[in-house]
Amino acid sequence: MFFLIFKRFVLGLITLFIVSLITFVGVEILPGDACTSYLERQAFGEALEACIKRLGLDIPAYQRYLSWAYNVIQGDFGYSLSGEMQINEVLGPRIKNSMVLASAAIIIGIPLALILGIITALWRDKLPDIIISTIAIFSMTIPEFISSTLLILIVAIWLEWLPGIVIVPSDVTFLELLPNIILPVIAIAMIMTAHMARMVRSSVIQVMATDYIQMAILKGVPYWRMVFKHVLPNALLPAINVVALTIAWLLGGVVVTEVVFNYPGLGRLVIESISNRDLPVVQALGIILASIYVSINFIADLLTLMLNPRLKTLQTRK
Repeated sequence: MFFLIFKRFVLGLITLFIVSLITFVGVEILPGDACTSYLERQAFGEALEACIKRLGLDIPAYQRYLSWAYNVIQGDFGYSLSGEMQINEVLGPRIKNSMVLASAAIIIGIPLALILGIITALWRDKLPDIIISTIAIFSMTIPEFISSTLLILIVAIWLEWLPGIVIVPSDVTFLELLPNIILPVIAIAMIMTAHMARMVRSSVIQVMATDYIQMAILKGVPYWRMVFKHVLPNALLPAINVVALTIAWLLGGVVVTEVVFNYPGLGRLVIESISNRDLPVVQALGIILASIYVSINFIADLLTLMLNPRLKTLQTRK
């Protein structure tokens, strides 16, 4: 098991290195440069030369990459061009807001998905399964911008129950942000619950069809005891990676949902930075989002290895 964990860790570091390289090279090969984008019509003469020198663009690209990578390892992402602020200061409130949104969606979505997935599997092809599966497929197939827009239209405009657009700044307190996240959380939870419920349903059905479960049924093991003691622990194991990917997707910022609701999180910051050609922020966001995905997937791999009954059996025999 130690070798597998070490292998996953090394692969994660390699992935981050490749992502950092691709991010840096991708920004480098864009037409123009950061100073031209920042100065716009004033990009000439002494102003342009001063900007190039200040940002170190007169240094060879490979030296700038090594310097940027070294600073990133130390947690220093440099300065934002649009606001002349440290990128750490720009990212701080956005990360907090995305964490609030993601945490609320996780608290609601994951338990609901597990319950619905188990219900649809145990009552397969019956009325509960048909109704829940139809709603799940409907939620999965509708694009995010349509489902979010429909929520705004129905709940905010027609019924006037909740605000449809988040109009608070990015640095608001948690209590000020909380009333504004209900609709975005519903929009995100619908999608993640649908995907996870379908995954749990398939996994439970597969486990129910295995030989040892069928043998337990023939031996007269009480049905619900068999379900909770034997079926669910084995069925939920493959769902760990799906949960991890879902959490990484949420923490990375749901770009479409955040833009539709004008939510001040990482997803909207990606669009704003690209629109403003704030290339240092784009680079920082690229490596941060990649780190989130790699870290959460690594944790999911660890949990899968630790909870895998086959590995436990091998360790017991040794």
